[in-house]
Amino acid sequence: MMLRRTFLQQGVLATAGLTAGSWVRGARAQQDEGRPPVLPPELVREFVNVGHGQLLPIMQMLAEHPTLLNAAWDWGGGDFEMAIEGAGHIGSVEVAEYLLARGARANIFVLTMLGRTNAVKAMLKANPHWLHAQGAHGLTLLHHAKVGGDPARELLEHLTSLGLKETRLPLY
Repeated sequence: MMLRRTFLQQGVLATAGLTAGSWVRGARAQQDEGRPPVLPPELVREFVNVGHGQLLPIMQMLAEHPTLLNAAWDWGGGDFEMAIEGAGHIGSVEVAEYLLARGARANIFVLTMLGRTNAVKAMLKANPHWLHAQGAHGLTLLHHAKVGGDPARELLEHLTSLGLKETRLPLY
């Protein structure tokens, strides 16, 4: 008798699970209608890699796949990076400006590298805790100001005057 009851209970649960699974898959398909397909991970990784200073491949890939513009790659442990952030932390002004001109999402790290002093100071005034924020790979605003060279010199001085000393913070 117990075996039959267990069998029936499991059968009911299995049927309910299959029905719910079909409903969830159907709801997701409806929700995704009209959206472009998910970008292949290897394409996103390549785009982020070439964002580290390779303008011609960035231009070619973006022409072929415009939705790559703000795509992010997870290097592991939540270390997400977009192509513009790769340009930002190596000091590639040319790639960063190209991506910004096409609507890439700027952040305080890229703006620091570009020497956008007024914008960065305003962001830090409104969000003082961002002084110790981590960008991709744990790189700080100080790192971005250093790789920004002359255009970011005023920000480099400002950040050090605020007490920022580290160029890289541990990610974990």
